[in-house]
Amino acid sequence: MKKVALITGASSGIGKEFTHIHAEKGGDLIIVARREEKLNQLKAELEQKHGVQVKVIGKDLSQQTAAKEIYDEVKSAGIEVEFLINNAGFGGRGKFHEREWEKDLAMINLNILTLTALTRFFLPDFVAKNKGKILNVSSTASYMPGPLQAVYYATKAYVTFFSNAISEELKDTNITVTALMPGATETEFAKTSEMDKTDLFKNTFSARGVAEDGYKGMIKGKMDVVSGLTFGQKMMMGAIPFMPKKMLLKQVHKMQSVN
Repeated sequence: MKKVALITGASSGIGKEFTHIHAEKGGDLIIVARREEKLNQLKAELEQKHGVQVKVIGKDLSQQTAAKEIYDEVKSAGIEVEFLINNAGFGGRGKFHEREWEKDLAMINLNILTLTALTRFFLPDFVAKNKGKILNVSSTASYMPGPLQAVYYATKAYVTFFSNAISEELKDTNITVTALMPGATETEFAKTSEMDKTDLFKNTFSARGVAEDGYKGMIKGKMDVVSGLTFGQKMMMGAIPFMPKKMLLKQVHKMQSVN
């Protein structure tokens, strides 16, 4: 396999678009998600359309052992990964004390633990070759606290700052780490997180557009890529550092409330 990208959460949304973009450029793929049937359908489509090789790994990425199992399977197959795209993640709306703890724990495991572990397992291989690119999908949510999505916003803040920190640590190498921060995007996320009836998701950006922005940013070695914001959302993002925190919290709370 050549120019191999390992992409998590590849069965739908932004992750699926990443697979198409990489295959269009002639790169082979390792695609990872829980829904193995969908991955096999995607594998057949990508191989037929683009003539690339695709390896499928069906895995529940919210399980604490998932990252090590994926890494061991890739190493056992003798595959060298050049691009690590940690895309998998999910959110959930509701007051923290009323939400099911098991769902928030799975969110923390997926959004933080698995992403961090996959980065830790593959990064030494990149360093040994002095070559590789990492793209961690965060969110514009990482810039602020998120009432009604307290855990999700906090996990994405972790992803952005973790990515930025190791980017600086690797500044004297040929390895780059990019954080992609999409706004409201047209994926399954809105429905699964119960955000589809909120003001925040009235105007969504295409998953393909977000994936293109992120992939291009990764190739260029950018540290941060913000994508999929309306003009009003861009204005708000620019104002965040200057807003009193209580005012910001009130505004975010309102945006995430169901009308």
